[in-house]
Amino acid sequence: MENPTDRSRPDIASPLVAWFRAEARDLPWRRPGFPAWGTLVSEIMLQQTQVARVVPRLEAWLTRWPTPADLAASPPGDAVRAWDRLGYPRRALALHAAATVIAEQHDNVVPRDVDALLALPGIGDYTARAVAVFAYGDRHPVVDVNVRRVLARAVLGEGEPGPANAKRDLPLMDSVLPEDRDTAAATNAAVMELGALVCTARSPACDACPIADRCAWRAAGYPEHDGPRAPKQARFAGSDRQVRGLVMAELRASDVPVTRDEVDLVWPDAEQRARALASLLRDGLVVGDDATGYRLPDA
Repeated sequence: MENPTDRSRPDIASPLVAWFRAEARDLPWRRPGFPAWGTLVSEIMLQQTQVARVVPRLEAWLTRWPTPADLAASPPGDAVRAWDRLGYPRRALALHAAATVIAEQHDNVVPRDVDALLALPGIGDYTARAVAVFAYGDRHPVVDVNVRRVLARAVLGEGEPGPANAKRDLPLMDSVLPEDRDTAAATNAAVMELGALVCTARSPACDACPIADRCAWRAAGYPEHDGPRAPKQARFAGSDRQVRGLVMAELRASDVPVTRDEVDLVWPDAEQRARALASLLRDGLVVGDDATGYRLPDA
């Protein structure tokens, strides 16, 4: 069995960091002086959302709410409305709640410590580590789906990463990180970038890969993956997620409560429509009832 802490493998960090420093995309959160608050916002926005969709929304968000206290002073419904069509709008409520805690308990400064970050509402292990690494330069392994795919192929010789497993994934990523903090942070970013642009799920561009000569999967002849597979996201079209999004769009477009009759126009299936509305009410993304109408939360 592969030892996740084995450091006798070929060094992949050095060529990856050199490639990253020459080829990395110019993204707002990578620019010098970008604030820790912006890093936190960007990481939450980027979850299951394409970079191209996030950049303009992030810039508008930080212009309107340049600090956590600025966001905390606005109603949570404003955050949901500004989230627009990024998807998974519960993230907007979680970000508003985290901003409130940062403003009230951390003197309006995003904490640096991973445990303190994890204590914020809606902040999971990935986001906490990403903020500590990319905003503050601390040395931690940061693992997302792109990282897991690169590690599976380059280090383990497997075509797919399989289901996420922090007890395996974090030590494996840690084993490829240099000890130097700056280089470790660059390695985290470089592995992510490689997975996003080169070592993609369906069409890896091995000829353009800076670690092709050190890739265990390539050396093994690209064997087919025969282990467990990561779960695939359900289709969006026709799903409850789509109906939830349509209801949210109706509410975002209105400055007054939306009637139940207006909600009923967004989707023809009454049972699915009712289920979607009920779930939005449970999540706190929508408030109201049939008598008073439905609106985004205002307190």
